[in-house]
Amino acid sequence: MNLPGENFNGVYSANEFLTRSNLMKAYCFPECDTPIKVGKKVAVLGGGNVAMDAARTALRLGAEEVYIVYRRSRAELPARLEEIEHAEEEGVKFLFLTNPTRYIGNEEGWLTGLECIKMELGEPDASGRRKPVAIPGSEFVLPVDVTIVAIGQGPNPLITKTTPDLETNKRGNIVADDFGKTSKEGVYAGGDVVTGAATVIKAMGAGRVAAQSIHDYLMAKGPKKN
Repeated sequence: MNLPGENFNGVYSANEFLTRSNLMKAYCFPECDTPIKVGKKVAVLGGGNVAMDAARTALRLGAEEVYIVYRRSRAELPARLEEIEHAEEEGVKFLFLTNPTRYIGNEEGWLTGLECIKMELGEPDASGRRKPVAIPGSEFVLPVDVTIVAIGQGPNPLITKTTPDLETNKRGNIVADDFGKTSKEGVYAGGDVVTGAATVIKAMGAGRVAAQSIHDYLMAKGPKKN
């Protein structure tokens, strides 16, 4: 997020936190080699399914308080309803209309707090979504010793830099039709790089569709039989 202080110890990406705690078995450290700092008070930035996963994982690993920090209201939360309800049932606290502005740390380089500012929803933009606007003078510090950033990921900008004839949209996602065909001859795409963040099963389905399209393309381009 390019916030001041984001290199303090105790600031994780959701990808690192979940990978360490699950695939690398940090939950049983020191029996396993991978450590992880769980923290007593944890802030999770974002409102999607991954944010809910990170928040619930932090609680299960022993955190005393876990906050979801989200700059819009509950109505705009992108996570699935059951994910939100399960997080609430497990004790996750939600700070809506709240946006982080900087990380605060001590002289040893460890995170001690997250400065935030309160937001309000302004007029709808072109997409119909109401844009959050900061409320001047509403800054406050949330005392946390771990923050997990779960704001989603975007396509690698190398795509547009190295392949300028491959059409992308304003978010950098590759433009493809229902069969995975892109604007570049012989190039097919599917999954998150086309649709934006979605589920693994949808990416797998898009891969199967694109594979069939590639097969049809290669067969049509192959040598013709007499």
